[in-house]
Amino acid sequence: MTVASTGTRQVAGDVVCLLGNPTVMQGGRRYAVPEGCKRVLAFVALQHGRVDRRHAAGSLWPDGSEGRAAGNLRSALWRLRGAGITVLESDKASIYLREHTTTDLDELCGWADRLIDGTAVEADLRVPDWTSTVAELLPGWYDEWVIFERERIRQRMLHALEVLSCTLRRVGRYGEAIDAAMDAVAVEPLRESAHRVLAEAHVAEGNIVEARRTFLRYRDLVRRELGVEPSTAFRAWLQNCAARPARSA
Repeated sequence: MTVASTGTRQVAGDVVCLLGNPTVMQGGRRYAVPEGCKRVLAFVALQHGRVDRRHAAGSLWPDGSEGRAAGNLRSALWRLRGAGITVLESDKASIYLREHTTTDLDELCGWADRLIDGTAVEADLRVPDWTSTVAELLPGWYDEWVIFERERIRQRMLHALEVLSCTLRRVGRYGEAIDAAMDAVAVEPLRESAHRVLAEAHVAEGNIVEARRTFLRYRDLVRRELGVEPSTAFRAWLQNCAARPARSA
């Protein structure tokens, strides 16, 4: 079985890469996807199973006739094969990824799922260097099916980063906990829970002033951008932390 490298990680089998401009890692080689085939490949790869041909054609070419859409689909599949890309299989009724073919999202989502459901192993307790690409799932694509998937993955990543920060904080890895929380804040600056997790990591390390700065930055941001205040729970938590006796050295 081939081991394909997708950035800094290694994945067994062929890989459809959707973070950034679509490419395919196949047989240890990276293939550029022909322009007219990218949407077909991405659509099928994001469906996680067999895709009805009529559904795919209608979703990808909604403005033409059913016959024209079906013809466009056949042409795109033919061009993929002509480019040497064989990660898609098809029959008269459906299209699907070949056996042992994955996407670069699979590893990202697997990492996030293990953290969220409490089954993370030691190797998961780090911020992968590829999390910064999450916001770039098929950049510049505005199809509804892309927007939905992009938001779903973004939310999963945010939850995973917050869980990661809390887990690292509990085992005393405060610097890494702060890094994970700051990554969550960077992905969504208006997310209160991300700022709260960051403040909690600062407090755990004994830095109440940093926690207060975190709160004030968030407060000023949501006032300016949304015209709202932080939750009373966040404010009360910080006040309670400030009222505690300082930890002895």
